[in-house]
Amino acid sequence: MNNHEIDFKLYGDDMQFVEVELDPNETVVAEAGALMMMEDGIAMETIFGDGSGNDAGSGVMGKLLGAGRRIITGESLFMTAFTNKGNGKRTVSFASPYPGKIVPLDLSRLGGKVICQKDAFLAAAKGVSIGIEFQRKLGTGFFGGEGFIMQKLEGDGMAFIHAGGTLYRKNLQKGEVLKVDTGCLVAMTADVEYNIEMVPGVKTALFGGEGLFFATLRGPGSVWVQSLPFSRLASKVFAAAPQNPAGRSKGEGSAAGGLFDLLGGR
Repeated sequence: MNNHEIDFKLYGDDMQFVEVELDPNETVVAEAGALMMMEDGIAMETIFGDGSGNDAGSGVMGKLLGAGRRIITGESLFMTAFTNKGNGKRTVSFASPYPGKIVPLDLSRLGGKVICQKDAFLAAAKGVSIGIEFQRKLGTGFFGGEGFIMQKLEGDGMAFIHAGGTLYRKNLQKGEVLKVDTGCLVAMTADVEYNIEMVPGVKTALFGGEGLFFATLRGPGSVWVQSLPFSRLASKVFAAAPQNPAGRSKGEGSAAGGLFDLLGGR
């Protein structure tokens, strides 16, 4: 085993968090800002890259290259490592950033590699490599909803990703095909063939309200699908927010709005 072996427990339903139990000197690595709470005895350290030890090269240059891969995927330059420095077991918890589910992935049972959307990663045992996966086909890169680059999680330890709404896992048999809205695809195992297909029919494409393209996934392998992509949730919230001609929400109270104007916010 190259990864730290960690135990965990999920709490909640629609706004979940994961509690990770660490033995002495065990470490879990998480996205910056994902921390919810931790017990005394756990030390935090901000690190470049993912802390897997698989960065190209060595020293400062190797760490910079590892961090550079994260910048390409749109993530923060830094990650945070949480290490149990005490004598007994300690716990640290990480929260999902929006309503949905946290998905525990045992990479040792998934072929050692899972490909996921760019902002899906939440936390992982130290030793798991969080890298980038380039889409080799131009059509997939331009219209796949995730661009040319997706995240890949490699190793033999536990990793945690998050999805919006309800999560569904589909195990595809060899040759079995599943067509998914591009925004609803959360993750897939490395052996799944991923492509993009245009919606047939001009009227359907223009007026169907489902976009021009969907993802075609061909087995064998496992696919994780979310019912509520964050982009869809954000667009609905933005569309429902009442705006006056000045660009401020009608719901702003006179006290808050007056203070905002007084401080030069207008």
